[in-house]
Amino acid sequence: MATELQTRYVFTITARIAEVTSAGDIGAGVRRIVPIVGGEVRGETVNGKVLPFGADFQIIRPSELIELEAKYAFETDDGAVVYVENKGIRFGPVELLEKLKRGEPVDPKLIYFRTVPRFETGAEKYRWLMEHIFIASAARHADRVVIDVHQVL
Repeated sequence: MATELQTRYVFTITARIAEVTSAGDIGAGVRRIVPIVGGEVRGETVNGKVLPFGADFQIIRPSELIELEAKYAFETDDGAVVYVENKGIRFGPVELLEKLKRGEPVDPKLIYFRTVPRFETGAEKYRWLMEHIFIASAARHADRVVIDVHQVL
């Protein structure tokens, strides 16, 4: 019998974003680049600031399924730098996704937005981030993305 997976909430990343740039329809969908310009990380054992560089590279498929791949970093309050690579998908009713594209508010509960973040750091205190699998639920707002990160136990 398979073991049931359990998770534990570890922190929330709030990534502030800038205006979206589109490379247009690349044949398999529309390529978009969303700059990450700052933010914060808040949790019980990890706190810090999202560094003002990086981006979320997206492909919006014809079905409006959005594939995401964000690459950025944060610096903890005690000076450790943590690189983040976060892949996932966002999907929901087309009319709600269109509202999000226009920067209008949408109840996050109505949009499926899940990611698998991966972390890299040379800081011994945070090496555990590289030694576990994480999953996250996220919410897109006009000026930020809020990502609740959970460790798979």
